[in-house]
Amino acid sequence: MTNKEKMLIPPQSMPEQDPAVRARNMKEVALGYTAEQAKCEASRCLQCPTKPCMQGCPVAINIPGFLAKAAEGDFAGALAIIRETSLLPAVCGRVCPQEKQCQKFCTMGKLLKDVDKSVAIGRIERFVADNAAKDEVRTTSDEVSNGRQRVAVIGSGPASITCAADCARNGFDVTMFEAFHKCGGVLVYGIPEFRLPKAIVQREIDGLMKMGVKIETNVCVGRTLKVQDLLKEEGFDAVFVGTGAGLPKFMGIEGENLNGVFSANEYLTRANLMKAYDEGYADTPFWHGKRVAVLGGGNVSIDAARMALRLGADKVYLVYRRSLEEMPARREEIHHAKEEGVEFLMLQNAKRILGDESGKVIGIECLKYELGEPDASGRRSPIAIEGSEFTLDVDTVVVALGNASNPLIPATTEGLEINKRGNIVVNPETNMTSIPGVFAGGDIVLGAATVILAMGEGRRAAAGIKAYLTAAG
Repeated sequence: MTNKEKMLIPPQSMPEQDPAVRARNMKEVALGYTAEQAKCEASRCLQCPTKPCMQGCPVAINIPGFLAKAAEGDFAGALAIIRETSLLPAVCGRVCPQEKQCQKFCTMGKLLKDVDKSVAIGRIERFVADNAAKDEVRTTSDEVSNGRQRVAVIGSGPASITCAADCARNGFDVTMFEAFHKCGGVLVYGIPEFRLPKAIVQREIDGLMKMGVKIETNVCVGRTLKVQDLLKEEGFDAVFVGTGAGLPKFMGIEGENLNGVFSANEYLTRANLMKAYDEGYADTPFWHGKRVAVLGGGNVSIDAARMALRLGADKVYLVYRRSLEEMPARREEIHHAKEEGVEFLMLQNAKRILGDESGKVIGIECLKYELGEPDASGRRSPIAIEGSEFTLDVDTVVVALGNASNPLIPATTEGLEINKRGNIVVNPETNMTSIPGVFAGGDIVLGAATVILAMGEGRRAAAGIKAYLTAAG
């Protein structure tokens, strides 16, 4: 097939649940490609010699290579190529912002002058992972001669999963410590079931255990144990810290302590990890708001708004002080939220939260905004319009303004260098911290970032651990 012929193949749309149905259930919204759709979409790849799509991938997946296999219908072969550099293809195929990463650089999208017409790399990645994962075999390696060297991995999110897997492949004895009762980090407590089914995350955790990684849950390092204890008393030769960005940010406005105000972290954790939506099964206390306002414009705010619908809200507002064009959330998630009935209130923001005499939320006083000059991030700065106050009638407010790094380990680990934002400082080439033998990666280093960026951090740290322990003998 010539490149001109490939350009005539229409992009394959993703089958989805009907919006009116899915807005009230927790099943996955996107139903995934069929085998024929995956082959057809993969055949659109122009197989560029320079592989521009790879420059947008933080873990440098051989994208043209796996697409060529998928186009042939060799889905197991495609997955094997992805697995050379990425441990979580079923996850990344669902939640990574491909339109800002690999698909942004796709030649097909550039020729058609529309990134939405780029080859749907993420959707194909998702399909081959779902289709072929049952057939894959994971093995460890004896590349490192003394398998007695031990590595502790703190946390079980994307960075930690990747680091643990690479360390196991390198022949180290790996133990993962997780503070919660379930592993997966933000993949299980943050991202909703309707975007990322938890059975997929569990499959990856099961894969780690098949590789020989030992997992200890309900161990809060920084409380139950400290980093120094792992090195000095528990006999570990190296430690990886991947505890993420779990400290929610608030606005500091009047009324944030009222009953009915939640951080998006708590709101989503109760619903996702603790399954508050399943009242017949889970005994999780939950605030059943009927009129919900979500403050923020990122992916977490969209997740919270869509979750509110599924928890029984009659009306959900998403309040954001910039315009739709400035929202950092994925276009696809915004589209899904609108289809499901979330009302977007752009160029508005909460000034204070209003409560009744019993301390419960009854509304928010908002201000209207206009856009001024671009700020340091390049987005136009919002400017409040004087005298534009109005009241929004709500009984629940979810604050989704982002997260700071988890402060527990920095606060309990003497000699660990952090920056002014509370992120752990690491060597950019090895991800070693200021303490020899202690490495870190993911959101605890980057601040809140994407799954695949965290994975890249975990991979780099694993290589740093290998070099460090090999030199130590």
